[in-house]
Order: sequence, then structure tokens, then C-alpha cells
Amino acid sequence: MTTTVNTIATELGLRPAQIDATLALFAEGATVPFVARYRKERTGNLDEVQLRQIAERYQYLSELEDRRQTVLSEIESQGKLTPDLKTAILACQQKTELEDLYLPYRPKRRTRATMAREKGLEPLAQQLEVFNQTAKRADLRQAAQSFVNPEQGVQTVDEALQGAADILAEQVAEQADLRRYVRDRILSQGQFTASVKKGHPEGSTKYEMYRSYQSPVRSIASHNLLALLRGDREGILKVGLEVEPEPILHSLEKRIVKTPVPEIRQFYRDLIQDAYSRLMKPSLTSDVMAEKKAWADQVSIQTFEANLKNLLLSPPAGMKPTLGVDPGFRTGCKVAAVDSTGKFLQYQAVFPHQSARQRQQAAETLAGMIRKHKIELIAIGNGTASRETDAFVAEVLKPLSNPPVKVLVNESGASIYSASEVAAAEFPDLDVTVRGAISIARRLQDPLAELVKIDPKSIGVGQYQHDVDQKRLKQKLDETIESCVNYVGVDLNMASRELLTYVSGISPAVANNIVEFRDAHGAFQSRRELLKVKKLGPKAFEQAAGFLRIRNGKNPLDNTAVHPESYGIVDAIAADLAIPLAKIPQASDRLKRLEIKKYTTAAAGELTLRDILQELEKPGRDPREQFTYAHFQEGITEITDLKPGMTLEGVVTNVTNFGAFVDVGVHQDGLVHISQMADRFVSDPNDIVKVGQVVKVQVMSVETKLKRIGLSMKLGQ
Repeated sequence: MTTTVNTIATELGLRPAQIDATLALFAEGATVPFVARYRKERTGNLDEVQLRQIAERYQYLSELEDRRQTVLSEIESQGKLTPDLKTAILACQQKTELEDLYLPYRPKRRTRATMAREKGLEPLAQQLEVFNQTAKRADLRQAAQSFVNPEQGVQTVDEALQGAADILAEQVAEQADLRRYVRDRILSQGQFTASVKKGHPEGSTKYEMYRSYQSPVRSIASHNLLALLRGDREGILKVGLEVEPEPILHSLEKRIVKTPVPEIRQFYRDLIQDAYSRLMKPSLTSDVMAEKKAWADQVSIQTFEANLKNLLLSPPAGMKPTLGVDPGFRTGCKVAAVDSTGKFLQYQAVFPHQSARQRQQAAETLAGMIRKHKIELIAIGNGTASRETDAFVAEVLKPLSNPPVKVLVNESGASIYSASEVAAAEFPDLDVTVRGAISIARRLQDPLAELVKIDPKSIGVGQYQHDVDQKRLKQKLDETIESCVNYVGVDLNMASRELLTYVSGISPAVANNIVEFRDAHGAFQSRRELLKVKKLGPKAFEQAAGFLRIRNGKNPLDNTAVHPESYGIVDAIAADLAIPLAKIPQASDRLKRLEIKKYTTAAAGELTLRDILQELEKPGRDPREQFTYAHFQEGITEITDLKPGMTLEGVVTNVTNFGAFVDVGVHQDGLVHISQMADRFVSDPNDIVKVGQVVKVQVMSVETKLKRIGLSMKLGQ
């Protein structure tokens, strides 16, 4: 354990005590959000990123240690564990390195070498190795003559020498230091190659840029590699990994061949060639391919994480009465009204894009719903007929004295949600089209609360998301959602089961029990009432309470991020200031002048006290940014309306490592390539834009048939 702690501390540039404290908290059942927020003193103020790095590295090193013990035990049982080998195994810090050391001792299927050993040729191989190391002269054929044994299946001297060569070739191919050299050489000097297979004429595939492709292994872009592998999987591309063999063979020969005797040197050259081409290159090429794939997965998943985080933390328009409009031409527009808590009120289907009479009826229906429910927000889905519906709604709003704010909302994943078990459980008596309109309305009110109900892979912010390691992807996306939910906090009396599931310390079963308790007993009046919920014990309460909010409850602190374990500190502050708890925010100046050290305890130090005071100044505040939305240009509704040189306002829908996609209101996102993002070199698009950001762009190119739009953020050029 001490070695592991020191290793992690060194790698992450932290103190061993910080690693020890963090691992102890995790062992006690603490979650990352809880530790980051409420145990700063114990960890030395580590943030969520550092805490997750510690957790991941500890898991890796623990798995490595378990495997190390298995390997040591296996080799020892064979009677082959030398002191030097044991030292090398104990020093391993990478799984690949450990497996290379274990390779010669791993149980194998029958190979050419094992068959040669069965024929009694291992002593010949050992004799030839002695020749290689020490002989000034030697006769290979004479040495092999005594191993000719038809009963053993060795008919000739050549067969004996070939069997010995097979044994020596396998030994060469299994030497850990030689494997490391060849692997490093492939990584540093190898080339990925690709070509389009026969039967796919030029211009007929989406992989045209890879028709005759070559890229160094060390510098290939992650999205290029994932595209290559997808094309190969689809049977369109033939993908290879090539490396110049001569330098490798020359180096192997220098490392292995010691004798000056020409006959033995040539024998070894031949077996080294065989060892490399038959045994080393295939397995190590696969290793490198897997290593680069894992790296590309990581880059892609990190991009997905960043996009998902920005989408989930999109500024909410606020919990106000809202109309959700799911646009459509032939099937009409589905309109759902929800109240200021997101509760469904009314549904209507209107047909503004049919006849003049139906358009008039639709306008009257919409205006009536706005008046009836005192609507303040209108959310219009950005799918088919969105701009036409947007123009229609604008007409309806013109005569109104105090019109609602009208916003086009990204509806990616709304149809997935509306047909899901979650939606069916929430609205069992409503049609899927109604559920979709409700989801669009709620998405405007509070994106986080609504989007957690949808599989992240269905909301359009990933990059090659179906090509990466799915287990790893799910883990990282779940962590991202957990982080966002706990960062914002959750209204205990309004949260859905799905939202509660991501709160620190709350399992799906407990989330369900909270909702059932709320339905049976009414709104929670205090955080302490959570302890009455089935299966929610003291530990779960400790982990969850600080992230759950109760508006207008018995204790004003229940609507803050102050943890119940620190309520006594706040009571002491209020008493010293002679102010009721509810009025503490009004004493902002006095709070800033407080002598913090006076209130510190063994559990709550200065870091925690500063968090508490910051929370008391603005209790219940939403940490997300101020709500803004894009104004799409009137008259620009289809890709055919776009002309190079136009300057438009749009919203970023997806960020990749080669650029960003922007919705400018024409049903087809345009691409701002990384080279068009700024007047300086940009290495990472995330440094410039994020999902949900409103940006101004200039149209650079329009390819109507291919539905491609080239955009630039370098305006006026």
C-alpha cells in the first residue's frame, strides 16, 4: 500500500498524505463530489479531477499488483523464478511490461518451438547458443548430426537445425527488452496506411480522404485513427500498420549475434528474421494498434465529456410557465404547456403550415394557451419545420402586450426520451408526441434536470462515440453527469428519479424510495426528514444532504450548500451577529469581516468556513451562467438561402478536436474548422468555444448536395 501511495503521489505531484487521506475516504464509502466539497481539509483541497485521477490510478495499480502476484506464483511453481527476474517483476509499473516478462513462462498452445522440444532438440538449441556466445569456429551440421532421430520425427540434419532455430526464434521473440525495443520502434517510426477496397468507385464513399492514406503512428490524429478503424470494420477500407524492417533487424542482430563465425552469424540472421516477421511483428503490431486505439478512445471520450458537461450546465431559462412546441409540416405542431414546476398542464396539436384557415385556428389556439397558462417562455424544437414554426409563433406574439420569450431549443434525443421507459413511467397516458413536446419545454426551463433522463449518446455531442470502448465511455459520462448534478444541486421536492440517482450517495433504489415518500407524505420540509426514507441511512444522508435543496423549508440552511454537519457553526455565527438565520445574507459586509479562525473545528477548517460564508452571502444561488440564446436571421431558413460572405448568429452544438459545429438555423449544422476559429494558432477548439455558446460566424462555403456548410469565426476575411 505504501509503495502504491508513493507511486501515485509522485505521478500526480501530490503529497503521500493527500493520497492516503483520499483513499481512506473512498474506503469509507465517500463519493468524489462529497470529498471535493466537504472534506477539503482532509485531502488538502484536492479537486474532482485530482480525486478521480487518484481513484483511477489506484485501481490500475491494484490490478497490476494482483496480476504481479499471480505471475510470481506461476513462475515460481515452474521452478524458474530467479532473483533477477523477481526484481524485474517487482519493479514493473505497467501491465504491458509485466506481461512481456511473463511471456516466456506463460502456458502456450503447441508452437513450432514446443514441437521441436518434444523432438528432443532443446539441447541442440542450447549448444548453438553457446556457439553464438563463445565459439571462434564451429560446424553446425556436425553438431546437429547427433540429433537426427527418425523415431522422434527428426529425419535430417536440416530438420534438426530448423527445430533448434524455431526454439531460439521463440526465445528471441519473448525477450522483454527486445519486445520493448521493437514496440517503441513501431510507435516512433511506424506508419498507418489505408486504401479503399475494390468495388468502391472514386467519390462513392465517406472515406475518400483515406483512399490512399499514410500517417505516422506517433502523430496521427485521434479522429483519423477512429475513422480508419471504422472504415476497416465496415469493409470499405484496408488498414495497415507498417514499419521499415531493415533498421529493426539490424539492431536485433547487433544485440543478439556475438560470434564472428560466418556460418553461425547467417544461421542467427535467418532465425532473427523469422522471430521478427512470424512472432514479434504480428503481436507487437496488434499491441501498438490497441495502445493507439485506447489513446484515441481517451481523446474522443474527453471531448465527449467536455461537450456533455457544457451542455448539462447550459444556463437555464428558469422555472417559468412554458410552452413546448415540437414542429412539423404534415403532422402539425405538437404544443404542450407546463407550469413553473415543469408539471404538464395541457396539450394541443395545431397545423399552421397547411391552409390559411388552419393557420388562423392554430394562431388562436396558441394565443389562448398563452393567456390561459400565463406563459412566459416558448421553446421551439430545432428539427423539421422549426424556422417556419418560429416565424409563425412570432406572428402570434406580435399583438401581445407582454409576449413570452421565444427560443429555438436543440431537440436532439427528445424522440429517444419520449419513447423510453422513463417517459412511459412519467406519462403513461400520453402519446410519445406529447411527451416530446413536454421534454422540449422542460429542456428550456432546466436543461440539466431534463437531459439526465436521456442516454448521453443520443444528444448529439459525441465524436465517434460508437467506436470507442463502451464500458469506459459509460463510466466517464456517468462521472460527468454526477459531477454536474452535484455542482448545481438538486431541488429535493421537484427532482425526478433519474436526477436523484446522480446525487452523491443515492442509489437508483433509494431515489425511487425518495419519490415514493414524497408522493405519500407531500413535500419535504427539512433535510432531516430524508432519514425517514426507506434504505436511506446515516451514511447516505451524510453523502447526499449537502447537495439537496429545500426551498421555503423550516430551516433556511436547507436551501444552501451548507452541510447539516456544519449547521452548528452557522448558528454560532448568527448568534454572534445577533441576526436570525433567514437574514444572514443581508449582512454580507459583516460576514466578510468575520474572524474565521474563531469558528473552525476539528472537522471544519478555514477552507470549509470560506465555502460556508460564500454560500451564506447568496444562499440557493444557481452556479450556472446567465441565460442567453441565439437570434437566427429572418429569411434564412434553408441551406439554399446561404451565400458565402454572410455573417450570421448561431449556437455551438458540438465541439470536436478538428473544429466545432454551429447551428445557424437551416436544419444543417455548419463546421468551423479549427483553422477558422481565431487569428492565431488553435491547438484545442475547447479553448475557444463550448457547446451551447452563442457565436457569430461567416459563411465560407456551401455544398448543397452534400449538405456541407463551411463557416469561419474570423469575421470580415
